[in-house]
Amino acid sequence: MKEIYAIIRVNKVYNTKKALEEIGFPSITVFNYRVFGRGKQKGIVDEVTFSVSPEVSQLAEQGGGMKYIPKRLLYLVVDDEDIARIVDTIIQANQTGHYGDGRIFVCPVEDALRIRTGEKRAQALA
Repeated sequence: MKEIYAIIRVNKVYNTKKALEEIGFPSITVFNYRVFGRGKQKGIVDEVTFSVSPEVSQLAEQGGGMKYIPKRLLYLVVDDEDIARIVDTIIQANQTGHYGDGRIFVCPVEDALRIRTGEKRAQALA
């Protein structure tokens, strides 16, 4: 089993969720609160949907960037054989070719248990 963390743009959550459902993976966890980040570009003002003060815009134009950009974090735990298909789907739903498209991390999972039934491993994921 593997866990997938995908850090994506706020406006891409619905499309990503829909794309994952279409390939048979409707179960995801989305962190909507206080997920912020920035890449080596130090935050891109054009990426945010809220108004930015002229001081911040000017600082960004001078290469200073923003402190952090709001993002969303998606989390899934899946069987190893599903990784490539899920990662490809997340990329297709989020790739614009511009800075800020996000990151995907794939990590090993030692075990999974469903609290309600006591099911383990793959049965706990279904």
